Amino acid sequence: MSADTYSLPKLPYAYNALEPSISAQIMELHHSKHHQTYVTNLNKALQSLKAASSAGDIAAEIALQPAIKFNGGGHINHSLFWQNLAPSSSADAKPDAAPALMADIDKTWGSYDKFKSAFSTALLGIQGSGWGWLVKEAQTGLRIVTTKDQDPVVGGEVPIFGVDMWEHAYYLQYLNGKAAYVDNIWNVINWKVAEQRYHGGAKDAFSVLKASM
Repeated sequence: MSADTYSLPKLPYAYNALEPSISAQIMELHHSKHHQTYVTNLNKALQSLKAASSAGDIAAEIALQPAIKFNGGGHINHSLFWQNLAPSSSADAKPDAAPALMADIDKTWGSYDKFKSAFSTALLGIQGSGWGWLVKEAQTGLRIVTTKDQDPVVGGEVPIFGVDMWEHAYYLQYLNGKAAYVDNIWNVINWKVAEQRYHGGAKDAFSVLKASM
């Protein structure tokens, strides 16, 4: 990432718009506190990197890489996450808003229900904190992948949609009931956005970051 100053992106819906699947309290804390912290720390790390680079301090540049990866990944992942959610009452939250993607899901997993089961199993299998993603690769097509902590999907794959499995994404509402959170997240997936990402490339998906700089 460059030394630009990044800012917290606005949500495309109100904090209470995803209830009852995700509470307003969680959304406000998750967005205004957790995501903001990633943005703040990313900007600090990038400014320090710029100073270290100007000073020719390669040791300092190397030492800053974990902070840039963690906080930059947090910013990337959450910026994508907010966009791939929608109120359950919206037409965008219906699977038929993604006809081409659904056809490929049926082809790959046999049915939408089998895909949901496989994705949910992957989410619940994450040890500690991390994310689950549906991605598209040019060579292998659709795949379900998980990433650790705030590691983003940046290997050339297109992130169709992701689900945050950090405790701060669900604990205030579901406590240790991760399975209930996973069951309910399907009610608020933005399939219209998923369809757009399915038809686009990685640069298209990550264009959401440009709007938040």
